[in-house]
Amino acid sequence: MPDYSLEDQYEGLVAGVDEVGRGPLAGPVVAAAVVFLTRPSAPLAGLLDDSKKLTIARREKAYAALVAEPSVCAAVSAASVQEIDRLNIGQACHLAMQRAMSRLAVKLGQWPAMALIDGNRAPALPCQVETVVKGDSKSLSIAAASILAKVVRDRLMARLATRHTAYGWERNAGYGTALHLAGLHEDGVTLHHRRSFAPIKHMIAAKVHAA
Repeated sequence: MPDYSLEDQYEGLVAGVDEVGRGPLAGPVVAAAVVFLTRPSAPLAGLLDDSKKLTIARREKAYAALVAEPSVCAAVSAASVQEIDRLNIGQACHLAMQRAMSRLAVKLGQWPAMALIDGNRAPALPCQVETVVKGDSKSLSIAAASILAKVVRDRLMARLATRHTAYGWERNAGYGTALHLAGLHEDGVTLHHRRSFAPIKHMIAAKVHAA
């Protein structure tokens, strides 16, 4: 389980930052940034874990607790499918993180002293930065950011699924499952698909070649 030991190493406000949606074939990448204004309570800390390890019910419970907790200051942002295709997925992830951190700074009225970034590459930020590999299993702030980003993105993909019913986005969140791939072959590519990702890119190229 993640704990608060990384955050305790620094003076001032420490933000945890994570992104969700690096691998899907459709939908934006979403990032969240979270600061605990006071040390997380034991009940709240007990709800937090790597969002990928939590069941949907536990993730929703943790999300609701974070949103309701007065000591939590958080911001969520995204980079669009068009930005992913134009920049590449790595740069789009950094853009989403930068946007989330900028929104967080506005809410706080200042930039955090430190940003703990999940992974091994960090976006350019006007504060100190430390990357933390598998940070969502080590840092409570990163775990909280992971949960917020995951729930926001899953809800977005579920809403898109009501307008694009062939791909199962309410279940696969845009990842390349068998149902999603079958929907692509039957109904084709939507505006929400990442054209720089295989197999989308190959499907488009094959269609152009066939024409």
